[in-house]
Amino acid sequence: MSSTKYIFVTGGVTSSLGKGIIAASLAKLLQSQNFKVTIQKFDPYINVDPGTLNPYEHGECYVTDDGAETDLDLGHYERFLNVNTSQANNVTTGLIYQSVIEKERKGEFLGKTVQVIPHITNEIKDRMRLLGNSGDYDIIITEIGGTVGDIESLPYIESVRQMIWDLGKENTLVIHLTLIPFLSASGELKTKPTQHSVKTLMESGISADIIVCRTEHELSEDLREKLALFCNVKREAVIQSIDVDTIYDVPLKMLEEGLDTVVLQRLRLKPKQNHDLKPWNAFLERVRNPKNFIKIGLVGKYVELQDSYKSILESLIHAGAENETEIYVESLHSEYLESKNLNEKLENLDGLIVAPGFGERGIEGKIMAISYARINNVPFLGICLGMQMAVIEYARNKVGLMNANSTEMVSDCKYPVIDLMESQKSIKNKGGTMRLGSWDCNLIPNTKSAIAYQKSRINERHRHRYEFNNKFSDQIFDQDFIISGINPETGLVEIIEYNNHPWFVGVQFHPEYKSTVLDPHPLFKAFIKASLEKNLKA
Repeated sequence: MSSTKYIFVTGGVTSSLGKGIIAASLAKLLQSQNFKVTIQKFDPYINVDPGTLNPYEHGECYVTDDGAETDLDLGHYERFLNVNTSQANNVTTGLIYQSVIEKERKGEFLGKTVQVIPHITNEIKDRMRLLGNSGDYDIIITEIGGTVGDIESLPYIESVRQMIWDLGKENTLVIHLTLIPFLSASGELKTKPTQHSVKTLMESGISADIIVCRTEHELSEDLREKLALFCNVKREAVIQSIDVDTIYDVPLKMLEEGLDTVVLQRLRLKPKQNHDLKPWNAFLERVRNPKNFIKIGLVGKYVELQDSYKSILESLIHAGAENETEIYVESLHSEYLESKNLNEKLENLDGLIVAPGFGERGIEGKIMAISYARINNVPFLGICLGMQMAVIEYARNKVGLMNANSTEMVSDCKYPVIDLMESQKSIKNKGGTMRLGSWDCNLIPNTKSAIAYQKSRINERHRHRYEFNNKFSDQIFDQDFIISGINPETGLVEIIEYNNHPWFVGVQFHPEYKSTVLDPHPLFKAFIKASLEKNLKA
């Protein structure tokens, strides 16, 4: 008998129902009962990872400590569980096929014809078992991306069927997340799409054990009974997932619905302790009852899609709760920021974040916004490209290097204050070749960053190719504009600050990747605190 239990989460009817949030919420409830839980995501696209995907295609690319470029759902997993994920937690079809083809080229299949079954499905199952084989977890939750019935998802669904066969029903469980649409013309919730979705799943040889129903309206008892009958599950296994104000309410809604109770009964497990959700509830109490209100500007190039900056937005919620402050985020497209509208768009902000990004589009708008924040004492946080633009802004407007730029934007610029890292110059392939993962940083004592962290050495996650060009250190940095964090191995600049200012910090790394509900990131907390102080003085 397997010592690790496996839960599979599939989706039906439509995409973007929130399988990741349901998986993370269930994991949170199980974790609160002292089970060791982790979550993995299997994505059906043929990209090896989302690192080369445009944010408009797939939202943000999340980065783990070990340098994996992953699906944004891994961010939800970490924020909910307060534990790190890794490359093993995110697998794509591209990665599966790449691995199988490499094995075939090495002759590992001994001349056999390589086929979807068994070779692709065996590779998928090996990846599904990888975390469980470590012996570190009681329960592994596996989210299957896409929608049941999609061609792309078929090998994963077949692999789940085989896993159930291999491990036995007492060690496996399938949760099917589906949509119950509301027809306003007739005032009815309709169950037929869910019935068809469950039928499609059954045609693949899998019976759902639990149906989680996304809905805008309360499910009646009659409707739940109908779903149980037609979807071949017990009545208590029909779980309502109604729309909520914040994703952090979902674990409590799932607790009310008894999702974790049904799961544990089905897997023949007993709770190791009563739910310990006091810190989570305290966080939600602060979110629901803020004492203050501030407005933060988020300057970026992909602001039309909220998922493009998902981790930044969630980090602001965490830091806002810590400061008992509600935050309204004003999304500002950097391409449309101009000198003639700058004051109008920025004058009512309490703080400004300039977000990461790639390429030259919208760069001048970011530089103008940073200049405004620096001159007008608006608390500022520049992340990755935002930090680089802060260096360019100071070089141009204070130091007098009017043609200062990044070689990413102008390859032959006169003053390349931001340049391609030496280790990147020979690299041709774009996928998985940036400076990725966790790197150390030594903080300069008594700087804003050191005060925020209350440490002298930190490690943060990176995702970039370009860095500050140390050849310009003596020209650019002075008693006002300083380096406050340096990588001890390479000497590369990690953090810059403007001293003559309430709070002005730019970081080469991505602090948003390490902020969680129970451990908000120190820089976001300090930034929001400074923004709140500006607001209270106004």
